[in-house]
Parts: sequence; C-alpha cells; structure tokens
Amino acid sequence: MATFPRNEIMSLTAEQPMHDLGESYGPDLRLGDVLTPELADLELGYGTAAGDPRLRSAIAERHGVRPDEVVVTVGGMHGIFLLSYLLLERGGQVVTTNPLFPNTRNIYASLGADVRLVPVSFDEAYRVTSDAVRAQLTPETRLVSLTTPQNPSGVAISLETLQDIVIAMSEVCPDAYLMVDETYRVAAYGDDPIAETAVHLGTKVVSVASLSKCHGAAGLRIGWVVSTDAELVEQLSTAKFNTVVSAAPVSEALAVRVLEQEEQILGVRRSWLEENLRIAENWVKENSDVVEWVRPDAGALCVVRLKVDPVRFKQEAAERGVRLADGGWFGDEPRAFRLGFGYPAAGELKAGLDALREAVHAAH
Repeated sequence: MATFPRNEIMSLTAEQPMHDLGESYGPDLRLGDVLTPELADLELGYGTAAGDPRLRSAIAERHGVRPDEVVVTVGGMHGIFLLSYLLLERGGQVVTTNPLFPNTRNIYASLGADVRLVPVSFDEAYRVTSDAVRAQLTPETRLVSLTTPQNPSGVAISLETLQDIVIAMSEVCPDAYLMVDETYRVAAYGDDPIAETAVHLGTKVVSVASLSKCHGAAGLRIGWVVSTDAELVEQLSTAKFNTVVSAAPVSEALAVRVLEQEEQILGVRRSWLEENLRIAENWVKENSDVVEWVRPDAGALCVVRLKVDPVRFKQEAAERGVRLADGGWFGDEPRAFRLGFGYPAAGELKAGLDALREAVHAAH
C-alpha cells in the first residue's frame, strides 16, 4: 500500500498550547472581514475545474500573466501534488533542498521519486547557490523544486540565482520544470520591497502559492499554480478535475474578496511582521550566549540554533507550555528549530519568548 510518511509537524494542528511559537503564518482573518451580503445569493453547485474566472483574473494580475495561465487549487500543497504527480510518474527524478517543508518532501516520497538533495545549512545561512543545484542535475531530472522565501528559514533565493538555475537546467535537463514555491513572497517586513515572481524566467518555470500564509486565510484552502506553458496548464486543470473536480465556490468567492482587500490586509500584516521580527531579533541578541539565528528575508518564521542540549531544552520548553517546530521535522540538525514569530500579537510573542528564555537557560 502506498502511504504518506508521517511527520510530527501534524502536531501543529493539535490543541492550542499556552505559547504557540511553532506556526508559520500570521494572524488569522475572520469570516466577518470578508463576508459580503451578495454571498447569500451564491449557488452552492460545482465550480469550474480551472477556478472561478474572477479569482483567476485577480491572481493573474498580480503575476503579470493571463487568467488562462492560472489554475486555482485546494491550497498550495494541492498544486504541488498535482504538478509532482504529472511530472514524477514511476519514480521520476526531482532535485530539491534539505531542509524542506515535510509535506512537500512526503509527496515526493509517496510517488517513489528519485530525490536528489541540495544541502543548505545554518552555517551557510541557508543560501541556495546555482552551482549546488547544477551539481545535482542529471539528464533524468524532471522537476527542480525550490521555495523562496524558504520554510523553515525565511531565507530568499534571488531572481539572479533562479535565472542561473534555469540556464543550467536548459543545458542538462531541458525538459524539466522549475517549480518555485512562492508562498511567502508578499510577506515583506514594513516598507521592504516585495520580490518579483519567478514565473517570467521561462516557460519551464512554474509558480505555486496560496492565501494561507501571507493573507491569514488558511481556512479558505485556496492556492494556485501559475504557468505560461499552455499544455501544462491544461494537464493541471484535468488533473484537478480528476482529484477534487473543483475548489469550493464559497471559498473562491471569499478569496476574491480577500484579494480585493489585499493592499489593506498586507499593509497591516507587514507592520505586524516588522514589529515581531524586531522583538525576535532583540530576544536573540539578549540570549546570544545560548542561541543564534539566521535573520529571515521575509515571512513569519526563522531558524534559531541552540548552544545547549536540545533534548533537555525541548523538555523544558514543553513544561512551560511553549510549542516550537522541531528542526528535525524539516531535515535540519537537532539543535535547530523553527521559530514562528508572526502568529502571536506582540505582547503574546514577548510572553512566549520569556518562557522560551527560561527553558533555554534551564537547559544550559
């Protein structure tokens, strides 16, 4: 029986702890924030396989593509699954990074893919280089899977590096696709510029993202795949129809409303993330004798590395009601953990970090 590997990241969906420093997104929107009277007239029938035309148009506008180059999916992971299913049949080869978001890694494992890993480490600030990716490419490579900013580190891959990777792929594996998971792309800090989408680097480049992380609308389960390859878009639409038929029209209608308010929603969240990043940065500096970190480029998360016994630390943190995302979930070293600083309000974050300070010093 084909199965998905189990990973303890599922614990993040369990009961809410006293101090939740393990989540990877910002505060949740509420239904009342996007609910409008006209939704009462929405017919609860099937949607379209490719997605609501208004929603596809809104997503396309933000990527500088046509609406028919967008496929709406049931969350970003659905898009990654469909693309992987189409490209990695019967053990196809994928090149990706380690650490990596475990759900993505588990998709490749469930498909029996030949996974070639590009190691990125804390000591190298989780930077992906084109030379490291090129070293893993072979003529059998069918998919290169990269995330920017990364989960768990929040470190971004520059467009220049991605362009160099596209060039390398054209030379070594010209039929392969580069999938860029841009889930955190618009989660900038304060007035920091938003990175450009990678989708315009070539027809073999595919962008995947969702409303879950940056917009605080994970409950809508709306994601998308953007590609300028018409044949691939058609295959994705067909694959979506054969798995879920369509996304929920209610979710799609609410997603349109989220994107209509995007400037306001993201503006508030960028200020929130900027403040919380400053709190996290100060905490690391104040406790530099026991922890160190890699400062993220964007997103609601970062990686902190311990200078103390990780086993003792985890026990102490749990006793104080602090939930973290273990680095081992992502394939990182035992001393590393993902700190989700974007979910709690500033006061709650400070309280959680106070408890974390007690835990790390108790393990010292």
